[in-house]
Amino acid sequence: MSPAKTIIVKDQPITIIEVNQQDYISLTDMIKSFGDESIITNWLRNRNTIEFLGIWEQIYNPDFKPLEFEGFKKQAGLNSFWLSPKKWIDTTNATGLISKAGRYGGGTYAHKDIAFEFGSWLSPEFKLYLIKEFQRLKEEENSRQSLEWNLQRTLSKINYRIHTDAIKEELVPPALTREQKSTIYASEADVLNMSLFGQTAAAWRANHKDKQGNIRDHAELEQLVVLTNLESINAVLIRQGLPQTERLLKLNEIAINQMKSLLNSSGMKKLTERQ
Repeated sequence: MSPAKTIIVKDQPITIIEVNQQDYISLTDMIKSFGDESIITNWLRNRNTIEFLGIWEQIYNPDFKPLEFEGFKKQAGLNSFWLSPKKWIDTTNATGLISKAGRYGGGTYAHKDIAFEFGSWLSPEFKLYLIKEFQRLKEEENSRQSLEWNLQRTLSKINYRIHTDAIKEELVPPALTREQKSTIYASEADVLNMSLFGQTAAAWRANHKDKQGNIRDHAELEQLVVLTNLESINAVLIRQGLPQTERLLKLNEIAINQMKSLLNSSGMKKLTERQ
């Protein structure tokens, strides 16, 4: 689970958590300006609410129990009918609502689709402000993610210059034509591609004719980080005079180890979870 985030809606802090890459908004926080937890249970007693929750679960939750849902729907509206979030979750195996215990961060959370619907129950004005602040949060996250990705792309390009300078100084005889030099540069670029992606640039293009750009344009953030490192390491190995076949084996081993480390890194997980 990702760290909780907070938005302010009409001076009320509202917590948002991420579960299975989906945003869940705290209904408990949403009602603080309107009353107590009885608002949520009253909302759940409503037949329209039960129908909405059931339809949402049937669309998005393959493990939802429809027979139990039908039982609740038949009882909805009766004076004797009472339903808590936990009872709804436990009985129907629902995933749209989450009931968390604990003094801090506890309470009832709902998938954003359901939270917006609950906002209508509270107040149309509150719902509109909730959607506005939620969208602002997502725009900020997307902007930050784009900036971080572009920064890594820039670092990769700078390192690639170090890489090509080493090729030029150590591998390219001055008498070669421009076309021959380009062949050597491309060959060394493919040493990196083979080490990290397991295929050459030409092979990637042949297998992805429907995509624009090149293999590196479609790389994941972790791969771009490793690519930056491989470019620097290969430049050092070239200056040391190691043959290309030896460098390929060393770089592949390094790429494997670094990818494993990054994929297990909590820092990288926090960064990629923003995507």
